[in-house]
Amino acid sequence: MRLRIGLAQLNAHVGDLNTNFEKAKKALDLSEKEKADILIFPELFLTGYPPEDLVLKTGFLSDSREYLNKYIEYSKGKNTISVMGNLDFKVDAYNTAYIIYNGKEEAKYHKIYLPNYSVFDEKRYFSPGNSPLLLEMKNGLKIGITVCEDIWVPNGPAVDLAEMGAHVIINISASPYTKGKPKDRLEMLKTRASELSTWLVYVNHVGGQDEIVFDGGSVVINPFGEVVHSLPLFEEKIDFIDIDPISSTRANLREGKRRHLIYDTHNVETQKIDKIIKRKDNILKGNKKIFLLNKYEEIYNALKLGLKDYIHKNGFSKVVLGLSGGMDSAFVVALAADAFGSENVLGILMPSQYSSKGSIEDSLLLAENLGIKTETIPIRRTFESLLKELNVAFKELPMNVAEENIQARIRGTIVMAFSNKFGYIALATGNKSEVATGYATLYGDMAGGLSPIKDVYKTEVYKLAEYFNKIKGGWVIPENIFTKAPSAELRPDQTDQDKLPPYEILDAILERYIEYEMSIDEIVEDGYDRETVKYVIKLVDLNEYKRRQGAPGIKVTQRAFGKDRRMPITNGYKIWR
Repeated sequence: MRLRIGLAQLNAHVGDLNTNFEKAKKALDLSEKEKADILIFPELFLTGYPPEDLVLKTGFLSDSREYLNKYIEYSKGKNTISVMGNLDFKVDAYNTAYIIYNGKEEAKYHKIYLPNYSVFDEKRYFSPGNSPLLLEMKNGLKIGITVCEDIWVPNGPAVDLAEMGAHVIINISASPYTKGKPKDRLEMLKTRASELSTWLVYVNHVGGQDEIVFDGGSVVINPFGEVVHSLPLFEEKIDFIDIDPISSTRANLREGKRRHLIYDTHNVETQKIDKIIKRKDNILKGNKKIFLLNKYEEIYNALKLGLKDYIHKNGFSKVVLGLSGGMDSAFVVALAADAFGSENVLGILMPSQYSSKGSIEDSLLLAENLGIKTETIPIRRTFESLLKELNVAFKELPMNVAEENIQARIRGTIVMAFSNKFGYIALATGNKSEVATGYATLYGDMAGGLSPIKDVYKTEVYKLAEYFNKIKGGWVIPENIFTKAPSAELRPDQTDQDKLPPYEILDAILERYIEYEMSIDEIVEDGYDRETVKYVIKLVDLNEYKRRQGAPGIKVTQRAFGKDRRMPITNGYKIWR
């Protein structure tokens, strides 16, 4: 006996029920053509994930049910079972996997383990389910259903399903990307399949949603923990594979991993489905590939997909940003040109009296290499005019950060003017090192609708730029941008290191403090100067108010600023004092 499985690794649009429904219909049509026995969608596919406070709207709950009913109706006369992620609502809302077959809702499973960490807020929106779900076909094949977090828990519902003899355990997921997670997640899934001697079919969402990127990486793993089929990272794809589900029984007989389990403590709901798994004329073999990428290829693809979906799903088609001649704006404009096409990207040069000739030349060469359009709007006269008006109040006090920030805010105003006039979305170009330490100007270079590299440290921006040049086959981002000292060019001979430690040291301290929540003593124990550590932490703490007002950015680390890392602005806990 072979079970033909369809994996629908699709990009849902949160709240766009009709678009998601149309994608689901096409997937079902393809499954019928391929004679699939079961078609698996990602977690909450019809609503998109995460729906956040849409769940609190009774109208949205009703509409999501209406579209589920439409899909159920569309399944009439079709021989494929669908596992569809959607909301359920009784007294409370539930994150639900629906089992749909031939115009009927055969069963539904309410997600038991609700994550409430990092970007997850599921306990804010959902009640947990209380019993695992096991489907039983007419010829005895047993298939267990789980949702995302259920499979991450070592003693979760998958154990109960294995106790009840599940040949296959399905997990529908919306697992967000962070650096290195595809590999870690794959190892966890292989462990689950092996320890339970059960086939594991994992289908993940793919695409960008606000700050979050879902990387896909759907996979089929046999009862021995071996990958037999997988789908690419960061790509939509529907694919099919035939598996021998009875091999899970053979695996258990051989290794006996389930024999220690206590079979009388399970709480599994069993639903019989009037379907016989028929013999296949041909066998669809798996690709046995493991789609993993190297570090910077992985991050680059996450940023590109997150940027592309954020722009398009919010109704924009073109982007505008300032070009300073520095690495951050160079990489962001290169990423944007790759994501949208050069014809949809506008770069604005805004030189002042402090701008170096090299920075202007580097920006123009970069634009030429990318094939993007540019505009040059000098800011010197505007800056001098403002200084003249302010001089009455400033009383000829020496120039300081106030005048420096005026320049950044003039530039932010110009970029936003182009955004408003032509309907482009403005991109901010600050990296995580700058955003963390406040080395960015509120309402100036922080202005924009999205900050693509907000969660990327400065040292990593250089590595990503190297990767971009590598895939493009040359110095598209000019060599001089790599070699010159980073500078905001807001005063004569300025460099970033006037106020910040070298980026290699700064980024290492920031990572320890922000992502791993290490104390000053713990960071010092790792070999860093105490006064430098205290200074960096002070900068991070004092600039929370800036970050709260900045544009959202694409999450790639374990602790991104925004909905992930949530610190109070008014905060008297100052460990650097």
